[in-house]
Amino acid sequence: MKKTAIIIGSTGLIGSYLMDLLLSGDEYELVISFVRKATGLSHPKLKEYVIDFDKSEYYKELIKGDDLFCCLGTTIKKAGSQEAFSKVDLTYPITFGNFAKENGLKKYLLISSIGANAKSSAFYLNVKGQCEEQLKKFGLPSVIILRPSLLLGKRQEFRFGERLSQFFMRMFSFLMVGRLRKYKPIQSYYVAEAMYNAAQLNDIGFHIINSVDIMKYV
Repeated sequence: MKKTAIIIGSTGLIGSYLMDLLLSGDEYELVISFVRKATGLSHPKLKEYVIDFDKSEYYKELIKGDDLFCCLGTTIKKAGSQEAFSKVDLTYPITFGNFAKENGLKKYLLISSIGANAKSSAFYLNVKGQCEEQLKKFGLPSVIILRPSLLLGKRQEFRFGERLSQFFMRMFSFLMVGRLRKYKPIQSYYVAEAMYNAAQLNDIGFHIINSVDIMKYV
């Protein structure tokens, strides 16, 4: 039986690649996407809902299916404050996770980050870690967390710091061996492909896929 996928964050770097896979693949007969602004994307399998994520409880009954994919992510600079950042990277993913549990979804897949740790003194990694820990406590049948390192790919918005990091990381990536290997940058489409393929496995419980292991799922 073909499945229904639900995706939030479909316009981002990984989310856009994942959306292509969801629509072109044979595993899903329906793809439900929740976005802030209409994307203009049209496909027979796609149902797109433009919503206010601060009022997502109004759309709770629409969050029904099999697999929930969360590719939400921002930066403090883009969000404007730590509070706004936390909404995107913590509040919204947890809210949708709650709805997924209440509506009987089988699997939740989330893009996190290398170094995510709820005890980290770095705000970004702390928030990512908090999100992981809260999802672990939900008791969903299957939760799969992907922790990629620096993402390579062309974003819709320009991020100078990230672009500079990509340049230097590419230049010196040949030095990233041994314990440094986990920091080697990774192409975003590989992360999306790994996320898609991981959703097709019958893995029960809570699982973390670190950056060095992502290519095993491609």
